[in-house]
Amino acid sequence: MPKFVIERDLPGAEVRAISQQSNKVLRELGPQIQWIQSFVTDNKLYCVYLAPDEDTIREHARRAGFPANRISAVRQLIDPTSAE
Repeated sequence: MPKFVIERDLPGAEVRAISQQSNKVLRELGPQIQWIQSFVTDNKLYCVYLAPDEDTIREHARRAGFPANRISAVRQLIDPTSAE
C-alpha cells in the first residue's frame, strides 16, 4: 500500500486529543488507511500514513477536523546504508 507524509499546520496542538480523534476516524474508515507515526514540532505535525490514495488521506483529515496542508507520496526510503 502506498505511503504518504502529511504536513499539518497545527500550532499548539493537543497531542492526546488529536490522537484520539484520528483513531476514531481511522476505525470508521476501516483497514484501508493506517497511521504509522507522527513527528511533532512547535507549529506542525508530520504524519506518516499508509493509504490507497491521497483522497483517502483527505477524507480522514476532513472527518477528523484537522488540516492536511500538504500530502506527499513517498517514492523511496533511504538511510545511511544507501551510501554504500
